[in-house]
Amino acid sequence: MALNKVVANAEEAIRGIEDNMTVMFGGFGLSGIPENSIVALRKNGAKGLTCISNNAGVDGFGLGVLLETRQVKKMISSYVGENEEFERQMLSGELEVDLIPQGTLAERCRAAGAGIPAFYTPAGYGTEVALGKEVRWFNGKPHLLEQAFDASFAFVKAWKGDTAGNLVYKGTSRNFNHAMSMAGKVTVAEVEELVEVGELDPNEIHTPGIFIQRIYKGERFEKRIEQRTVRKKEA
Repeated sequence: MALNKVVANAEEAIRGIEDNMTVMFGGFGLSGIPENSIVALRKNGAKGLTCISNNAGVDGFGLGVLLETRQVKKMISSYVGENEEFERQMLSGELEVDLIPQGTLAERCRAAGAGIPAFYTPAGYGTEVALGKEVRWFNGKPHLLEQAFDASFAFVKAWKGDTAGNLVYKGTSRNFNHAMSMAGKVTVAEVEELVEVGELDPNEIHTPGIFIQRIYKGERFEKRIEQRTVRKKEA
C-alpha cells in the first residue's frame, strides 16, 4: 500500500522551517515556481535564509516577497536581472549573492540527489567563479571542484501529483523542479491537481514519489509572464 504524503495546506507543508536554514526553490523565471510555499514562508517569518534558486523572482512575486521582508540572507542563483529590490540589496551590501553558471547550478542539484559530494567542471575557470576553488586539469583543460548542495528543504511545483508524491510537470515548468526535488533533505511539492495513486500514467511520471516527503494542492496559481515580447504590427 502506497504511503499517503498529503498535508492539508502550505502552512503545514513548511513545518520545520527555522531561521538560518538553506532551502531551494524550483522554477525558471516565473515558470514552475512554488508560489504557495513561498507565501507561507513569508507568513512564517523565518529569517536569515540561504535560498538556492535559478533566479530571485520579481518585485512583489515569487522570491521577491521574501526579499521585501528581509528574510533572505544569501541568494545562490544563476540569473537575477528582473528584481529591482534584489539589485538594491545586493549593491548596498545587505544581501550576500553567489552567482554561478546555470549548468553548474543544475549539476550541484543533481549531484546532491545522486549522493555525489563534489565534481569537476570547466565552467567558470578564469573568472571570479573560480576564486578559492581547487583546480585540476583533465584532457588538457582546467576544471573547478564544485560541491553538491546541502539543503534542509526543497520546494517544488508540479502540474499533477498523486497522494504518494509522484509528480508530473507541464512543459517548461519541469526546469529545475525535478533536480531539486531529489536534492532536499525534505522535499515539499505543491500541485495544481492532486489525484489518487493509480490515476497517473506511470510512463508520464517525471519525479517518483520516493523523493517527495510532503505534497499538497495549492490554493491559487498566478500565470504571470516575466517578459512579454510581441512582434510589431506590420504596416
